[in-house]
Amino acid sequence: MCGIAGYVGKRNAMVVLYDMLKRLEYRGYDSAGIAVIAENEIVFVKDRGKVSNLKKRILNMKISSNIGIAHTRWATHGIPSSKNAHPHSDCSGEITIVHNGIIENYRELKQELIERGHKFTSETDTEVIPHLIEELYKRNRDIESAFVSAIKKLRGSFAIAVINKHDDKILIARRESPLIVGLGNGENFIASDMPAIL
Repeated sequence: MCGIAGYVGKRNAMVVLYDMLKRLEYRGYDSAGIAVIAENEIVFVKDRGKVSNLKKRILNMKISSNIGIAHTRWATHGIPSSKNAHPHSDCSGEITIVHNGIIENYRELKQELIERGHKFTSETDTEVIPHLIEELYKRNRDIESAFVSAIKKLRGSFAIAVINKHDDKILIARRESPLIVGLGNGENFIASDMPAIL
């Protein structure tokens, strides 16, 4: 079990997501991470251990962002480590993802992607997803179409949130794993569980 969160709105996404993760920490305490889009780049802060390990780094960052995703991890594939902490990205660094669940066919997908030149940096099943989206995105340059096609190729249960450094939206999907959408006044949220949104 892991916890995922996402935010799009007017407030500082890094701070909002940190607060959301603190309320989801019971879902995973092996590692935590946040990714936000700032000036058409994806900026990460992630580390092994508790969510509170991120606080000092977040407070020292001078980032203005109103969109991002976050994750707190309970390790299922790959040991608890900084390299296995979410969020994970594709080879280009354009597509970033957080995921709760298990991708049952990740080994075969990973092998196909390696054969096509993709480089993996973690031991997680999650990392196949941004690489798969990237591979499909190369074909038609439509991120939403690539996302839908990638989801169709996944076997298992999951909740997924994806950001692309060129867009101001979060793409989400779920299959047999919880994912809640919260609609606010000029802001929207996604989370694995209600406490993150309340």
